[in-house]
Amino acid sequence: MDNIILLTDSYKVSHYRQYPPKTEYVYSYFESRGGRWQDIVFFGLQYYLKRYLAGQVVTQEKIDEADELFAVHFGDKTLFNRSAWEYILHEHNGNLPVLIKAVPEGTPVPSFNVLMTVENTDPACYWLTNYLETLLVQVWYASTVATQSREMRYLITKYLNRTGTAHGVDAVDAACAFKLHDFGYRGVSSVESAGIGGAAHLISFKGTDTLAGLLFAKKYYNEPMAGYSIPAAEHSTITSWGQEHEVDAMNNMLSVFPAGTVAVVSDSFNIFEACSNLWGTQLKDTILSRNGTLVIRPDSGDPVQVLIKGQPNVFDILSEKFGYYTNDNGFKILNDKIRVIQGDGIDFETIDSILYALQQKGYSADNITFGSGGALLQKLNRDTLKFAFKCSSIVVDGVRRDVFKNPVTDKGKQSKRGCLRLVRKDNAYYTKRFEESSESEDCLVDVFCNGNILQKYTFNEIRENAKAFY
Repeated sequence: MDNIILLTDSYKVSHYRQYPPKTEYVYSYFESRGGRWQDIVFFGLQYYLKRYLAGQVVTQEKIDEADELFAVHFGDKTLFNRSAWEYILHEHNGNLPVLIKAVPEGTPVPSFNVLMTVENTDPACYWLTNYLETLLVQVWYASTVATQSREMRYLITKYLNRTGTAHGVDAVDAACAFKLHDFGYRGVSSVESAGIGGAAHLISFKGTDTLAGLLFAKKYYNEPMAGYSIPAAEHSTITSWGQEHEVDAMNNMLSVFPAGTVAVVSDSFNIFEACSNLWGTQLKDTILSRNGTLVIRPDSGDPVQVLIKGQPNVFDILSEKFGYYTNDNGFKILNDKIRVIQGDGIDFETIDSILYALQQKGYSADNITFGSGGALLQKLNRDTLKFAFKCSSIVVDGVRRDVFKNPVTDKGKQSKRGCLRLVRKDNAYYTKRFEESSESEDCLVDVFCNGNILQKYTFNEIRENAKAFY
């Protein structure tokens, strides 16, 4: 998995024979061709550069390994372009002769705009540009998670502004930072996905249980601590006491964590009985005298019905048992010793539905936090934002010409032409051809050239970039 020659699609091994004779340079770009959200948060390229592309990545051992594998894989010992890889090894000391330009990570850019360009720097390696497509396109995943989390933050912020207690951009920003907790580690396809997706979520929020995201941000983006968590119960730690001792399990949580915020799953048997009798009656005095906040977690059923619209429902029970006060916006806030986290069935739509239902019933968004797992990090694919990597320019025998596709059956897959720049004017982004713009206008930055990383971003810089257009 560390052999750059093998980190591609099989068919690309034969592509060096397929370009026009005397091809010297191949120029390609990466974009979102529309999809679910308009503004794309570009993120994750720095990881791929550091992990897979930087330095001497081509060695004789890797060439030999690839040669042996491809001979069997294709049933043809002559198909592998061995001499080209040995050229990179000897002429470039195993460094990849390509130039990659990209928008600064974290930057929200409207779809249909160029986000990254790639071109070989040695005419003998014209085939290398699109050989790297397979790996580089995987930036779609981090960018999609980062985009979705930013949109969720924007949604939650909207409700906090309508119903919340905080006033002013900074105060609302602080109130929102822990409103969506990452529960996604177990729901992704790999540890690598957990690291990439977990870090992407933390661009917009600071709450997580996905430790891989913290390690990812630390190792690849120089962030000492990107996210935080609290003590919390799971069903095994509650149900192991037995149904008849559920209240003892709950009391144990309050005893062993006598201060600070603690979350307790409360639907193991009857969420409404737990809120009304166990928390709201038997343990009420302990909760009110405790130095901290208890966060009650329903974890089954229709979230909107369980939380607020059904009869009975969690919020009406808690407001009756623990009381509430009204904030400046006229919305109810539960006693500060009690809050709720909904961590089951949470995605963009359910967050909106829950917050809208709470608003309709007069409850502030301050009362609730969300946890999201599979929908946050896994219920996504490359077509969510329609990412594509396409060749748009080529140099053949010293002459540069446009390259494009324009399928008669799908105009949505029409590609751009020529060498491209990303230009910002009047707080908006536009993709322009080189002939239509100047180099000084280009928002794309040289990030990688001939094996060297030219630009590195800290996680804090990426977070600041993502705040644009809020």
